[in-house]
This record gives sequence, C-alpha cells and structure tokens, in this order.
Amino acid sequence: MGKLGDYLASQCGNPRGVIGKIMTWAMNRANNVMYKGIIEEINISPKTKLLDVGFGNGYLEKLIIRKSPCSITGIDISEDMVRKATEANRKYVASGNMKFQLGDCCDLSFKDSSFDVVTTMNTIYFWSDTAKGIAEISRVLKEGGIFYNAVISKENLDKFFYTKNGFRKFTKEEYIALGKKAGFRGIRIKKLGNDYGLLIIYMK
Repeated sequence: MGKLGDYLASQCGNPRGVIGKIMTWAMNRANNVMYKGIIEEINISPKTKLLDVGFGNGYLEKLIIRKSPCSITGIDISEDMVRKATEANRKYVASGNMKFQLGDCCDLSFKDSSFDVVTTMNTIYFWSDTAKGIAEISRVLKEGGIFYNAVISKENLDKFFYTKNGFRKFTKEEYIALGKKAGFRGIRIKKLGNDYGLLIIYMK
C-alpha cells in the first residue's frame, strides 16, 4: 500500500488529471459535514471580500455564494483545479463575483488587509510552511476578520492508510498555538460530525 498511499496523498494535496477529478468528487461527498459546518458558521454579506485557499473543484464557493452574494477569490496550487472550478462556476466568474487563480498560501500575492474572511478545508496538512501560511493569512485579513480552517481531526486522519506519508497532522492544542503565533486574538474550535472534523475559527 506504500506507493498507492503516497500517490493518493499527493492527489489530496495537489489534485490533477482524471484521478484528481475523481478524488475531489469523492472528497466533496465524504466531507459534506465539514462544508455544512463552514456554511452554518460563516458570517458574510454582499460587501464581504473572501479568500478561499485550496478550492479544489470550487464546490465550497457555490455553497458560500448561495448563502449570500459576495466577492470570492480562490487560490490553488493545481492548474487543473483552476480550470475545473472556473468552469463549474462560470456564471459567477462571468458576473465578477468569483475569481480563481494559481497561488500558494505560504506566499500570498495580496496586499495587507485585503479580505474580510479567509476559508480553507483540508489543505493545512500539505502547506510547505504551516506557520508562515497562517501568518500570511493573518496578514491579508482586515482587523476584525475571521479565518475558518476546516480539518479532519488528527485521530481520524490516523485511521486512513494514505495519510501515513505526505500529511502534517496537528492536535487541537497545536492549531491553537499556531494561531496565537500568527497574531490571532481569539481562537475557538467547533466539533463537526460527531468529532469527525474540526472547524478552527481564528479571529483577528
């Protein structure tokens, strides 16, 4: 299972090709409780400027904009996912409500205080520099902004064979420590789906 596990882990971190499309479809279904958790918690309005890190096939963007029209920018390291998400949300892209582009959260191209909200789901395990990534998110958030980080709990990640390599796993205490180091003033953790996942909410 070693090579297969490594390959699946790499597809989770950087979906590409036909397998990448299948993986993102499967992850959408498996992580429904996490999408629901973000949508229930997120506070947005038509004036909100939102950044989504690692949008995959753009499924979360559809859910967000159905809750409220807003301005959504998505970054992802996968060229295939940029194309897929743009196509899947073409009417919102055409209207100017959404924009998808290549990008790395550890080196964001945006100016300080550019966004009201930042979201990400199941991406933090793959960041090249976790502390820098969270610091960059804090930098581009406005004062009073919120970062919603949805993850599978470490206890559940440990149950999957393909997470043995290529995943950085964090405890609740480590998520809190990372946020404090990045300068977030308020941090709370919400359990999702009978402890399957966690929503870490960082308030600037």
